[in-house]
Amino acid sequence: MKNKIRAQLCFMMFLEFFIWGAWFVTLGTFLVNNLKATDGEIALAFSTQSWGAIIAPFVIGIIADRYFNAERILGILHLLGAVLMYFMYQSTEFNAFYLLVMGYMILYMPTLALVNSVSFNQMKNPAKEFSMVRVFGTAGWIIAGLSISYIFNWDQGENIGDGLLRNTFLMTAIASCILGVFSFTLPKTPPKAKSANKLNLKEILGLDSLSLFKDKNFLIFFISSVLICIPLAFYYQNANPFLVEVGMDNPTGKMTLGQISEIAFMLLLPYFFTKFGFKKTILVAMAAWVVRYLLFAFGDVEELGFMLIIGIALHGICYDFFFVSGQIYTDSKAGEKFKSSAQGLITLATYGLGMLIGFWVAGKISTAYLLNDGNHVWGTIWLYPAGFALVVFLLFAIFFKTEKIDYQS
Repeated sequence: MKNKIRAQLCFMMFLEFFIWGAWFVTLGTFLVNNLKATDGEIALAFSTQSWGAIIAPFVIGIIADRYFNAERILGILHLLGAVLMYFMYQSTEFNAFYLLVMGYMILYMPTLALVNSVSFNQMKNPAKEFSMVRVFGTAGWIIAGLSISYIFNWDQGENIGDGLLRNTFLMTAIASCILGVFSFTLPKTPPKAKSANKLNLKEILGLDSLSLFKDKNFLIFFISSVLICIPLAFYYQNANPFLVEVGMDNPTGKMTLGQISEIAFMLLLPYFFTKFGFKKTILVAMAAWVVRYLLFAFGDVEELGFMLIIGIALHGICYDFFFVSGQIYTDSKAGEKFKSSAQGLITLATYGLGMLIGFWVAGKISTAYLLNDGNHVWGTIWLYPAGFALVVFLLFAIFFKTEKIDYQS
């Protein structure tokens, strides 16, 4: 791969995840403080990510894979997204905002697959080359969070009340516009499928890989993947509002420790996976979720502030050890015939079904422990995802039988 193309892909990936991290992390804090949204309404807003993940396969399967170049669709989706982001920036009440964020996530979620498609199309050995491009996406998310906290100070006490977090949507709109225009300069990525072929709904949704469920281990893994995304949704939805409410300085910037740890644990994953195997790697990830939420439940910003920081930093283990290991496992079980459809099925189950349930549950529990003064009983709230993750850990430990999976880097 030529250096120019590598630089283009790295910049594309940087902006792709800068765009997501620039508004999604602080969404809950913005909604409760500036649009006076309830916990249930916040859950609705976050669940748009899941609906976007459910609808995304249709966009990719029907349009990108059959009729138009991936880089062109990427550009169009981000330009349209920039318009919706600008209207979100101007929103003053939740109902209008909700329709906009729903529309935006339906546009954005397919772009996650499109940037991968554009990248893979330029790589001779994706297993070795992709990680060095994808890491720029994590860097983009980190820079977005650091900018919000340490450059613009939008997530600080009075600034939140003054509505400065609204600027995250304007920043995202600008970045989305830049990526939209830049996408048309990316290497051409023509559609793989022939438009004359009969459209197969089972392939689009990944349902042609359902035969994998005959393997009991894969079925247990699939069910565990759906269930573990329920406590994961608590982190995405509640972490930033929680840290703001308990008085942490620069909460969004400090939350980037989670992405920094992602990079570190991504480097450790090949060694850990090879030495200890798939089952132990997944169990370590699930255990990390339990520990993280217990740290949040019993930590504070005074004497026990380090517990909150450790809880944030555990994101690398929670995410990499589970999701990346899961992608490797799915790839090994699917074989050549079902590789794409099996990955699509897992994505649909986790980011779609699992997190959709998780956001709803998180909203219900947060509402149940809302005090009259607008604060929450966070110590109790965090015990719920901790307990749920522990149950999933035990189920997986008992019912999943150890098997050897090769890690190919």
